[in-house]
Amino acid sequence: MKPMARQPLRLLLAAVAAVAMLSFLLLLAPPPDALLSAFLSPSSPYAHRPKLLFLLAGQSNMAGRGALARPLPPPYLPHPRLLRLAASRRWVPAAPPLHADIDTHKTCGLGPAMPFAHRLLEAASEEVLGLVPCAVGGTRIWMWARGQPLYEAAVARARAAVADGGGAIGAVLWFQGESDTIELDDARSYGAKMERLVADLRADLHLPNLLVIQVGLASGEGNYTDIVREAQKNINLPNVLLVDAMGLPLRDDQLHLSTEAQLQLGNMLAEAYLKFNSSRGSML
Repeated sequence: MKPMARQPLRLLLAAVAAVAMLSFLLLLAPPPDALLSAFLSPSSPYAHRPKLLFLLAGQSNMAGRGALARPLPPPYLPHPRLLRLAASRRWVPAAPPLHADIDTHKTCGLGPAMPFAHRLLEAASEEVLGLVPCAVGGTRIWMWARGQPLYEAAVARARAAVADGGGAIGAVLWFQGESDTIELDDARSYGAKMERLVADLRADLHLPNLLVIQVGLASGEGNYTDIVREAQKNINLPNVLLVDAMGLPLRDDQLHLSTEAQLQLGNMLAEAYLKFNSSRGSML
């Protein structure tokens, strides 16, 4: 009878050990964004407040390949009123690299979105800004067509951003096209595909006047950069602006913008956005 009496105790000890091991494993591998989310309590006045939202889309120069300098330049530092929609669709403090959990197959660095947002924060003392990263390096524009995974994910993230706390989408920041300079057919069809993309985004987000600020290429992967740049300049749609990155300093690969260039580009994008809204009688 004694061995049978010990059986419940053994089962209890085994259960306790299993729970302890599970807790240990959870500590070793916290949920995604757990460390960042710790800075925002559920009762944060910013996480669920209405926000002015910006969709960040395109390829690697939007995702950011600028070197992660230490210490970070001030325009890349966190700010209480500057949030990022993580891959988990939770609002977390915005801190570089913004696309680390989105553009997961490459090493992300500094892009233009943080300095862009800091400049807007200077212009509005009360606004809460929400950045919605969607860019993925090496993508061609056909991969952003309606029905393709990148497009559908961007639309879903934009809707989730609006739903969590409310607010409005201020603009889409679009930096893409380097990969469309490789094939002549891609370069020649770029303009039509870009116009289709803008029209589809406006229809699917129910924002017929959605502002799209595209970045004119500073570089390309192939020999047809001039053709894509010309297509960017000739987009024939209202509320589509062009901020030209040509001439900004590149990294040694002669493809990606340097940290200095990303800082400049962020400010250029912000000035374009502020000027656009000022012409309509609004600060932001």
